[in-house]
Formats: sequence, structure tokens, C-alpha cells
Amino acid sequence: MLIERMNPWWSEKEWERNDFDLMKYVKEKIKWIPPWLKKISLKPFSLNFVLGPRQVGKTTGIKLLIKKLIEKGFDSSSILYLNCDLLASFKELRKIIEKQEGREFIFLDEVTSIEYWWKVVKGFIDLGVFKNTVLTISGSSSVRVKKFMESFTGRRGSGKDVFVLPLSFKEFFNFLKFKKPEIDKAFESYMRVGGFPRSINQDLTFLQDLNSSIEKEFARVGKNYRIGREILYQLLRKAPSPLGFNTLGNEIGISHATVREYIGTMQDMFILGVAYHKAGKKINFRKEKKIFIRDPFLARTFSSITGIEIRKDFLYEWIVQEHLLRKYGEVFYWRNKYEIDAIANEQRIEVKAGKPHRKHPRNVKILDEGKIPRFLLKIDLG
Repeated sequence: MLIERMNPWWSEKEWERNDFDLMKYVKEKIKWIPPWLKKISLKPFSLNFVLGPRQVGKTTGIKLLIKKLIEKGFDSSSILYLNCDLLASFKELRKIIEKQEGREFIFLDEVTSIEYWWKVVKGFIDLGVFKNTVLTISGSSSVRVKKFMESFTGRRGSGKDVFVLPLSFKEFFNFLKFKKPEIDKAFESYMRVGGFPRSINQDLTFLQDLNSSIEKEFARVGKNYRIGREILYQLLRKAPSPLGFNTLGNEIGISHATVREYIGTMQDMFILGVAYHKAGKKINFRKEKKIFIRDPFLARTFSSITGIEIRKDFLYEWIVQEHLLRKYGEVFYWRNKYEIDAIANEQRIEVKAGKPHRKHPRNVKILDEGKIPRFLLKIDLG
């Protein structure tokens, strides 16, 4: 049966040797125990949400956690894992959970594949079915989880929100065991492979797989990937200049409302970040935005499928903006007579590919290519 195949630890003592995800993990030359696993609450009752892009290693991480729970002495039959990509509907999900009541740990992987999943989960929580359970839900589209998260207010127990993103430069540097004198070499490597496990392992099939998974995620949320690709083409063509939704729409032949909607979708899918214009304390959401791709390998993937070459200065600026976004939860820019590429908290940063040749306002930190990796290593992302 499908459920038994998803949960081989119920009947096999050495199940991990035949588990597809863990077999791939073991064979990887470069691997690490995902640090985000420690953030998941294992105290019943907990409702955890694990959110991150496709191909970032959420499923492998969950399987490693299941392995650890069994090694710690938890009854293997008390752990239920469901790959919701393989379930047909919320009715099937409800039927399975009804038959699996009493499990100590339930993992609903890629639950956003199922329409109305939240009604099933909320209903069982309200009935007290999960009162002695740790329930962990993963998803690749934050909007498809976040818009229903308010439904779970007061129903989370000790649960946590856990975001799983491609490795930051500091994580990349540490996990790959670079030495401090190798910082420039490490940064060059990070610029090339980014933070996805398979890109770090130089899997030649990963670029196509990543693109295919993004295309499928577009279809899941009812969006046309062709339009998304055209928007990405224009972003790469005009990078790193600030852009308005009207400008993008006119180039493609679609409305600014459609552009806004698709940019929002790609933010929810952890593909794009947006830096809004900020002057003093005033944020101007209507003004042109600096839109950046959130991982170097993602940028190279879109470069490959659009045919637009990415210059180093694009990547430098995007990497700095992404790290500040992760640290502070938001990032802005400023442009008048001068330009400041990234403003976050009290930090005001201008990123340059070479040595700066023009004046900037006071209190602006100028990062050239030699200073960028050193600056990134100092950012504590928790």
C-alpha cells in the first residue's frame, strides 16, 4: 500500500538504506545536517510550519529528523510521514489521518499540493485528535500556507515557524570547511553554485530539475510560467536598475496589476525579493522597486533559460540585499542625486564591482568585491 511505502520504518529495521531521499543524501560528496531541524518543536502538542523553496532539502531534512527520532528510542510505528504530492484531495488526506489517529509525530510534506488541506488540519485540531501529537507541515509556496495561518491562531501549541532557504554565504563557508585565507575563493564558489544542496554538489541535472519544479509550482498556484519567465527576462535585462510594474508590463504587453501579481507569486515562492524606495522613515511603495533574485544559482538558472548573461555586479548587489533581507526581514533602497543599494535597520550600503569612483552621502558603507564576503561573514542570521 502507498502509506506503507511512504513509511518503511514501520516494517524495516534498516529502512534508511532503501529510502530514496536518504540514499541520495548519503551519496552526496558534500553534506551537512540541516541546522533548521533544531528549530522544530518536538513537544506535544505542536503545530510546526516548515516553509522554503522547492529543491532546498526540506524532505531530506524531515527524513533525517525521523531517523534521529527512531535512534532516540521513539517507537517507529508512532511516526507518520505523508508526501502530499501523491495524495489526490483533502478527502484522501482526511481519510488517512482518521485511520492513523494516535501517532506521536505526523509529517505532512508539501501539503500545499492539496486544496483545502487547512480545513482538514484545523478540524482535527479542534476535535482534539492531535493533543498528544507533534504535527509538522511543510510547503513550498509561503502564500498558500500563510494566508491560512491565521486560522490556526491559538491552535499551534508549542509549534514554530521554520524557514528553509538556500545556504547563506556564512553557512556555505562553514559547512564546506573553508579556512579564513580562502574567503575570496569561497565567495567565488558561492557566486557560482549558490546555496542549494544539489548545486553545491555540482549535480549537472539540477538546473533543469530546478526549472521544472518552479514551472510545476507556478501551475499549482494557477499561474502561467511563460508570463513569469518573460518578467524574469525583463528583470535580468534591466538589472540592477529600479523598475516599476508599469514599465515591466509595457515591455511584455500585460497590465501592471498582472505584473504585481506575478512578482508577488515569485516572492511567495522564495524566488524574488523586493527592495522598496525609502526616504527617511517614509516608504514609497509606488515608486520603482529594486527586484532581486534570492540565490546565485537561481539567478544562473534564469540566465540560462532566458539567454541573458548575468554580470558580477548584479550578483554582488543581489547577494547583499538577500542577506540583509534574511537578517532584518525587510530591505530598502534610496535614490535621488545619489543612490544607496540597500538600507536595512541602521545599515546603508552601496555595492560596487570595482573601487568606488563617485561620492556618496555620509554614513554609507561602500562594499567593493573585496569587502563583500568579509561583510557577509559578519552577519549573524541566527
